[in-house]
Amino acid sequence: MFTSVLMIEKALTAGDVEFVTTLHGEERTSFVVLMQPRGDQADVLLRAIDDLAMGELKEAARESEEPEGRSARESAELALQVSLEALRQAGSEAVGQVIESHPLDKLTSVVEESRADEVIVLTAPHYVEEFFHRDWASRARHKVGVPVLKLFAHSE
Repeated sequence: MFTSVLMIEKALTAGDVEFVTTLHGEERTSFVVLMQPRGDQADVLLRAIDDLAMGELKEAARESEEPEGRSARESAELALQVSLEALRQAGSEAVGQVIESHPLDKLTSVVEESRADEVIVLTAPHYVEEFFHRDWASRARHKVGVPVLKLFAHSE
């Protein structure tokens, strides 16, 4: 069985699930999903700049808004559960957790504990972070000891 650690920042879409579950052909796959809640002020600023760079002015203006009645942690827990169920429905094994601090340290320990074959970082484009190599994939490549694949998440 091929084991991937999947880092995400929002719930997987049907397109995302199909994409990651078919990467290795017919081989059975197992996923350890790490979800990082949104909400850090520096992240909000960087996402707003990314939205502006892509011409998505309405999105840039809404970056600081939280879903009504939910904390970032609660939203992340729900997105994680939706994503795990979607991966299972596609025939993969899937477990996961929300990580709130030190995501790259947690990623490194999860890769070691699960004996993962690869890391997949599935995010929206983050042009500012990518330019300065501060995005998860760039930073993870120097820490985890397995191949790191960066994919762009599908949007609904």
